[in-house]
Amino acid sequence: MSPENDGTNRNIPVHVGIIMDGNGRWAKQRGLPRTAGHLEGLKTAKRMVKEASDRGVKYLSLYVFSTENWKRAAEEVSFILGLVKQYLLKEMDFSRENKIRVRHAGNMAGLPRDIAEEIRKACEETKDFTGMQVILALNYGGRDEIVRAVNRALDAVNKNAESSAGPRGGVTEETVRNFLDNPDIPDPDLVIRTAGEFRVSNFLLWEGAYAEYYISPKFWPDWTGDDLEEAIDSYGKRERRFGGVKEART
Repeated sequence: MSPENDGTNRNIPVHVGIIMDGNGRWAKQRGLPRTAGHLEGLKTAKRMVKEASDRGVKYLSLYVFSTENWKRAAEEVSFILGLVKQYLLKEMDFSRENKIRVRHAGNMAGLPRDIAEEIRKACEETKDFTGMQVILALNYGGRDEIVRAVNRALDAVNKNAESSAGPRGGVTEETVRNFLDNPDIPDPDLVIRTAGEFRVSNFLLWEGAYAEYYISPKFWPDWTGDDLEEAIDSYGKRERRFGGVKEART
């Protein structure tokens, strides 16, 4: 997806994904429980939604809770999911004011019923909003998404093999793409990871094949609008070739 121009000769990424890392370490540095870091991380996420919207980003994917995060202590998992529910319940006015559409990526079936219900409600109530779209990657894993997409594609192939309306001739890259969690959303242009870690951590594996990455040494709770500005500026200076080679000018 080509970046858009905001009228100031800057390339603004259309879709930004953020791996919000470092909440626990932020808390540890301050002698606080990990839960305190997650609370601050939630506050930062709300700030960054507004900052990204103000800068012209159209889609913002936030890696909230991965399929691997269930391995953490039950108390921490419960706290994180409780924060998500609290956010969804309390921030509807914020979404309405800023016309922000809430969407979900991940395995909904694996979530507690009350959390899943709040997500569905937020998605339904904001589906017609025309502002930035915020995708909450919750119980999300890139490999899990691909497996689920392939299974859905195979089901469609089997059911519609004789129908001109369905996919034919087996599973292709296009059919897998069409069965991802949010096939209408453009691939991320920029993926940001905080806390100095150089890993993709199972985030948007299919969609992020040609994303530009930006690694910040700062813990997520310390992030500000200036940090987002720096990431966007870094993205704007890069030459994206998508596997090709730019022809030399003569």
